[in-house]
Amino acid sequence: MKLTILISCPDQAGIISSVTQFLFLKNGNIVYLDQHVDKEAGVFFMRLESEFTNGISLTSFRTDFEHNIANEYQMEWSIYEDGIKPKMAIFVSKYNHCLYDLLSRYNSGELEVEIPFILSNHDDLSYVAAQFEIPYFYVPFTKDIRSEAEQEQLKLLAEHQIDFIVLARYMQIVSPTIINVYPHKIINIHHSFLPAFAGAKPYHAAFKRGVKIIGATSHYVTEELDAGPIIEQDVATVSHSHSIKDFIAKGRDLEKIVLSRAVHLHVARKTIVYNNKTVIFS
Repeated sequence: MKLTILISCPDQAGIISSVTQFLFLKNGNIVYLDQHVDKEAGVFFMRLESEFTNGISLTSFRTDFEHNIANEYQMEWSIYEDGIKPKMAIFVSKYNHCLYDLLSRYNSGELEVEIPFILSNHDDLSYVAAQFEIPYFYVPFTKDIRSEAEQEQLKLLAEHQIDFIVLARYMQIVSPTIINVYPHKIINIHHSFLPAFAGAKPYHAAFKRGVKIIGATSHYVTEELDAGPIIEQDVATVSHSHSIKDFIAKGRDLEKIVLSRAVHLHVARKTIVYNNKTVIFS
């Protein structure tokens, strides 16, 4: 068995020693350890992986860790067993580039998740789900039926025991009704022009302004629109020789890449959220 442990707590002496000694006494062999201290906030972060050649009870391990280590250091912590694939729901609207990219990575085995379903507020991309033999749910979403739609979404998420959600260009605002059920477990992607080039045609506005770089940002969703903890970002250079069509093509390529990286980091348990920022482990 292999376990991944994520820890954050007030910084103090002895944390690493205590955790590693605990794992040693449990016959664990540490194969990865990375830590970071936010000196300004006085907070310690750590991610480690440990292998156990002898069988252990995960329930007993959690209980012992909480009583013997976590309580003493006032830790916020989580433990994950290797080999258990999280269940990921994908929300989409009409754009298909991020959806195709995620499903291609999933189909090739690159993305170690289960995808119980794809959900959309339009019926346009049902053919994509059919190509990959994944259930597709069309849940109309307007201001007048917002409450009913959200209850239907929550019902589907609960029935399929979804662990996290990816908004693969889902063009609707996710309300606190959903966010509160999945705190720091909803991943979004958008162009990096916000808020400078907000609106329906950001690439057109950026082209008109003559920008020299374009980019994409993936972040966890919070109640403040497009202001959640950033997971991954990237940029590409552009120039006067590029057309609006070039801007859009480059932007969509970045959106696919940045979103897939963010999903990989989340699935690999390499993110810790703190003060609306993220600590990203290598």
